[in-house]
This record gives sequence, C-alpha cells and structure tokens, in this order.
Amino acid sequence: MSDKLQKVLANNGVGSRREMETWIEQGRVSVNGAIATLGDRVEPTDQIRVDNNLLKRDQNAPVCRVLMYNKPEGELCSRTDPMGRLTVFDRLPNINSGRWIAVGRLDLNTAGLLLFTNDGELANRLMHPRHEVEREYAVRVFGEVDAKTLVTLQKGVELDDGIAKFTDIIARPNEEESINSWFNVSLSEGRNREVRRLWESQGVQVSRLIRLRYGPLSLQKRLPQGAWIELELNDVNALRKQVQLPVETETVVGIGDNKLDHVTLQRMRRSVKKHKERAGTPNKPNPDGTEATGSDGQRARKPNERNPNGGRPGTNSGKGKGNRGKSGPGKPNVGRTRAGTSDAQPSDKPNAKTGTNTKRTNSNRKKPTRQQQVEQDK
Repeated sequence: MSDKLQKVLANNGVGSRREMETWIEQGRVSVNGAIATLGDRVEPTDQIRVDNNLLKRDQNAPVCRVLMYNKPEGELCSRTDPMGRLTVFDRLPNINSGRWIAVGRLDLNTAGLLLFTNDGELANRLMHPRHEVEREYAVRVFGEVDAKTLVTLQKGVELDDGIAKFTDIIARPNEEESINSWFNVSLSEGRNREVRRLWESQGVQVSRLIRLRYGPLSLQKRLPQGAWIELELNDVNALRKQVQLPVETETVVGIGDNKLDHVTLQRMRRSVKKHKERAGTPNKPNPDGTEATGSDGQRARKPNERNPNGGRPGTNSGKGKGNRGKSGPGKPNVGRTRAGTSDAQPSDKPNAKTGTNTKRTNSNRKKPTRQQQVEQDK
C-alpha cells in the first residue's frame, strides 16, 4: 500500500509534514535514486534518501511522545542560530529515534506553552488550520481598550494575509493606577504574529504575550521557565483525539514520573540556571540584521564556542591569570598599608608578643654607626 512521501517522512520523525513538503520542493529528497516531487507516493520497498542519507523506515512506529516546555522570552524557535542566541531546542532531552518537532512557533519576545513531539503527523494536524485547534494567550497592552475595539476584534479584521479574529476575549482585573490592561484571548489558528497584528490593527500596542493553552492542554503553573516535562499517556491521547488520530496504548512515562514536587522543581531550576551560565548572554543582533558585537568590538560567540584566546565560554581566558594578573589603578590606597612602600604607616597597636607599642619614635630609632657619623661631620 502506497502513502504520500511527505507523510512517510513525517511518520518516521524527520519533521512535520509541512516541513517535509518544503524539503521535497527544494530537491532534498530522492526516491530510488530520482529526485522526488510533491505528490509522489511510495511503497514500503522504496529507498528514500534525505540529503543523500538513506532513511531507515520504522516497520513498527515509535511510541508517540510529547513534551511540554515553558518558553522564556529571548529564546528562538529555530534549531540553530548563527548569532549564537539560545534556542528552545538547546534544553530538550536526547531522543533515540527521530527528533523533536516543535508544534508551532512562538516569537522571540513571546513566552509560555510550547509543545514538542516525535510524531510528525500529530504535529502537522495540531498546526493545520483545518482542525481549528484553539490557542489561548495572556496579553498585556498599553492603556485602556474600549468595548468597541473588543467587539471589532471578535467580528474579524482584514490583515495582510486574510481575515483574522479572536474567538474569545476576557478582560482580567488590573492593578490600581496601572497604565496597562490584561486580557485572555483565544483563536483557532496560528499565523505568524497573529495575536500582535490583530491588536496593532486597532492601534493597540502589546507589551507582553504569554501562551497559556494549546488545545486541551494548559501550561502547568509550577513548571519553571526554561524547563520541560514529558506528558503522560492520558494527555498525549487528549491531543490525538483532538485531531482525530487513533489513541496510543504505550508510553515511556511512568505514573507520577512528571510530578512537580519540591525536589523536582529544585532540580529543574538548577539545571536551567547552569544552562544559562554555560551559554552566557550573547549580544542581540543589530536592527539591520548584521552580526552583533560587544563593547570591545568582538562578535558575539555561540553558547558552545571557545574564546578566541583559548579559554572556555564564560571564563577569563586572556594571557593573564584572571584576577591574579595585572590590575588597573583601582581604588586610592586610603587607610591601607602596603609592605615595602613609602606609604606604609606604623601601627599604633601593641605588639602581640611583647605587649609594647610598635610605633617608632625619635627615642627608639636606631643610632647611626661611628663611620656614618664621621661621614656626616665631613
């Protein structure tokens, strides 16, 4: 029985179906030695190569796995970044078969719930507008928003890529004397920057955006930013039912394995902190897209890139010995003494051994020798 080529690639964990369609159009996929085209169907005996690497087709489909990740602001949703900035894939666990596929994307300055799966078909269906999987966001905007604007956003607004609207808008209580307003908004598709563009179409500026829910799954409140948990079988099947996929019967997660108790949370926070320390804080790119440099004119290094002077990232690796090398002028030497220099001051404290004052006076200075006295008289 033949299947669509992009579906076979997705089912084997190469990527989402939409991503595979792009790869086929780019000529990166071949079937039995011939460059594949979009719409090709393949048999189980066909040899498929991706970037000239033979695809090992799983006769038994791997267990469907799903991760819930709490994305912080400042992380990219790409696998790598030439500027060395952090990406959401940096923190994910290793996987034996296939690879992790992001279910949708979040902007650099958007935080919150991000799902990953090793099942390309599940990822494709969750992202496809046809299935109308609802996403919910918490939005902070500048100033107050009148009722007329909220009605317009729910009726529909013409954007560059078509009509868009929120399926629901709920105003949240605001703090007294606050210049910002908070709303929970929902929509059933995930176009590029759609939430921000909807508000901006009405002259409203978004200052914060956090994804709270994707389909039936809500972000666990106790999950630290930059940390992930693997979902249990019930949650995985809730997603699969949402997009009309058969339920899974196997899982690699034991009951209670993803419980966020005190010990687990402490371990997660330490892991996130160590990761940030190892990666450092690379410079942001320039507005024109050119490579950013620091105040010393050096380009930003990638998280795992060595210092050009030979040291590890985040360490003092110059020719000196860290803080033990030459120092600058530093603070004035006020109230301090330095042995062997003219600014050393005698101590008024009693000698610990003799109990006498160690401050020198004219009476206890060492007398000159006879030869020195004769030379002075000359």
